[in-house]
Amino acid sequence: MVVFGLLRVAAVQTSVAQVIPPTQSAPPRYEYRQNHDPDGIGKYYLGREIAHVMGHPGAEWLERAEREDEEKPSLLLEALKLKPGNVVADIGAGTGYLSWRMAKLVGETGQIYAVDIQQEMLDLLSRKMAERKITNVKGVLGTISDTRLPTNSVDLAIMVDVYHEFSHPHEMMQSIRRSLKPGGRVVFVEYRAEDPDVPIKRVHKMAEAQVRKESEAHGLEWVETIKVLPRQHIIIFRQMR
Repeated sequence: MVVFGLLRVAAVQTSVAQVIPPTQSAPPRYEYRQNHDPDGIGKYYLGREIAHVMGHPGAEWLERAEREDEEKPSLLLEALKLKPGNVVADIGAGTGYLSWRMAKLVGETGQIYAVDIQQEMLDLLSRKMAERKITNVKGVLGTISDTRLPTNSVDLAIMVDVYHEFSHPHEMMQSIRRSLKPGGRVVFVEYRAEDPDVPIKRVHKMAEAQVRKESEAHGLEWVETIKVLPRQHIIIFRQMR
């Protein structure tokens, strides 16, 4: 079975049309190239091409029955070591596949902020939370450059197969950092670019070294890389302040 590379329906951005075109004034931190991977948008950040994204019509893919076998999200949840009372930001939450699972781990005293820029996705998430009687998940409508999370409010921000598709990664990381409490954690879950056997398109995978390069550029301190998942890294950083 072919596994397509456009893996995160709920990525925190919309379309290439919203990316600053090369004919306009753009921040010098980004580079544009005419010749690029067809699965990328031709915009580069710290040497990495940003990938295309999908929209809410593919939301059912996030809830596919085989996801546990393919990705082992249960192992991811164990690795996060969430505690009752934690406040977690699920960036690019989509239908809330991970949100409601994390909500159970943080308990009634905890809070999950489910961030997405597609209102249609948040509507789906809201219905699913109501069906499961989950009350500690709050949908947040963000933008392609701002999570719109409260300042100094989050213990952990997690992005599952999302970060590589941010059209404005610099601005998004600044926004995420603002939302973190002192010592708060940022978790990247990305398909391993180092592994040629991971059946994902190249621009939809990230090497650990690239994740560290981009995160450390924002003053985040690498904590550990966990390699318990079949296809993805779990790369954890801490806010240094």
